[in-house]
Amino acid sequence: MNRKEFLRSMAVGAVGATVLTDQVFAYQQSAGILLEKAPFKQAPLPYDFSALEPSIDKMTMEIHYGKHHAGYVKNLNAAVEGTALEKKTLEEILNQVSKAPAAIRNNGGGHWNHSFFWEIMAPGKGGAPKGAVADAINAQFGSLDKLQEEFNKAAGTRFGSGWAWLVANKGKLSVTSTPNQDNPLMDIAEVQGTPILGIDVWEHAYYLHYQNKRADYVKAFWDVINWDKVAEHLKKAK
Repeated sequence: MNRKEFLRSMAVGAVGATVLTDQVFAYQQSAGILLEKAPFKQAPLPYDFSALEPSIDKMTMEIHYGKHHAGYVKNLNAAVEGTALEKKTLEEILNQVSKAPAAIRNNGGGHWNHSFFWEIMAPGKGGAPKGAVADAINAQFGSLDKLQEEFNKAAGTRFGSGWAWLVANKGKLSVTSTPNQDNPLMDIAEVQGTPILGIDVWEHAYYLHYQNKRADYVKAFWDVINWDKVAEHLKKAK
């Protein structure tokens, strides 16, 4: 079985405990979601669906990953099929998404955003960042508490569906939010840059467990942040 066949067999709609193998890690590190081309694929979760409890419950993860994210991947492949975008990387598509149809903007953003979201969380993480991430946060916001205050406000006040982000751009950090499945990599974003942290505030990301209490979900998110992955993104942004 070659790599493409292996990834396809592991990806769309999988429900159950999945673990990334060395083969998948090699794929993500060598190519990365931004360099991926059609047919786009959904990498398996790097942890069990229940691993983020109590912050995010098992059923929400199963539906969010197995239905919503899988749907974005399927619809993105259908939208680019037979077009010039079929030969472009996801990064190229997002960077020029203002020229693309809405189906590609929504599903391309949905695929990238969720691939990023799963990796930015991990069981047994949370706490306070260290090293370069802590230094950058303190330099820009004064403290982690101040960042959390600004980030939570962006997530809580995003009207309807969307995302909140911590973005690196030209050596500075900023907090922003985007509607629907937009993100700061897109040429239509109000604040552009490299996302190093992000949270999904669509209702499907939290409603089963938190109902309409988005603020509680956002607060719990800090308990599962994978600061090691944030550090990787910050390093790449520089």
